[in-house]
Amino acid sequence: VNGGGPAPAAGQHFGPGTIVLVTQDGEVRQVAENIAFANGMAVTLDNRTLIVAESHANRLTAFDIAADGNLTNRRVWADLGNDYPDGICIDAEGCIWYADVPNRHCVRVRDGGIKLDRVEADRGCFACMLGGPDGRTLYITAAEWRGFEHMISDARTGQVLSVASPAPGAGWPSYSSGRR
Repeated sequence: VNGGGPAPAAGQHFGPGTIVLVTQDGEVRQVAENIAFANGMAVTLDNRTLIVAESHANRLTAFDIAADGNLTNRRVWADLGNDYPDGICIDAEGCIWYADVPNRHCVRVRDGGIKLDRVEADRGCFACMLGGPDGRTLYITAAEWRGFEHMISDARTGQVLSVASPAPGAGWPSYSSGRR
């Protein structure tokens, strides 16, 4: 579970966030800190790597997952330049799709930061997930974004968009509960 940190003062970013592990017996312990506005997280199919979207650092960050759930070997998985990753998912080629609210697109990126595919939208993209019958449909939740100060609104601009993806989904969260 991740969190974006303390609520900011007007005009400032959220403080450093954390990642906590909740065990099967209900124990909660912090496993990472100083996350720059933690957003989407995904685990590779082999359960060895956690990738987290750090929106305010414009990057995807990877951690090795130890047998006890602790996170080690923190590293930049992809520097995204002027993009702000939000929700993410992994495909079978080991690439990450990330949604980007202010830039109004979803991007498929390879480890190291090479951007492979882009889906433009007319509104902010908040999350994305691969699914459909063969796992090759990218679903995107999108809505008009007016800033944090206008998050609560009567405006109803949300949409679910879909587009074909070059590779099916993999890792966790998974589009198919039958695949482990």
